[in-house]
Amino acid sequence: MGLDMRPSQALRLWHEVTMAMVRDGDQDLTARQMAILLTVYLEPPPHTVRGLASRLNVTKPVITRALDTLGAKKLLSRRRDEADRRNVVVTRTVAGALYLESVGDIIVDKAATLGR
Repeated sequence: MGLDMRPSQALRLWHEVTMAMVRDGDQDLTARQMAILLTVYLEPPPHTVRGLASRLNVTKPVITRALDTLGAKKLLSRRRDEADRRNVVVTRTVAGALYLESVGDIIVDKAATLGR
């Protein structure tokens, strides 16, 4: 599925979506936090701190700090891997799924108004 969009339109869409999310004030996430959240929800599990750090090309402490915030917002959860206690498994939450569904709705809404 490809979208026929000019770079200026893509930037306008990103701007409109970001503005709507900031105005909503519910969950104001950084780009890094959003990348982690989307990775966990859109890519097949399992997800570990080590794996996320590798996938995003950042250090484990960077992932841990972001997960602290996402966990406090109840968008993701963490637990120790019982099979390998060195690993921390990152899991989805209902609140996180609902949040991303609302973000998807915002994107669809703003994309529909882009050409007007």
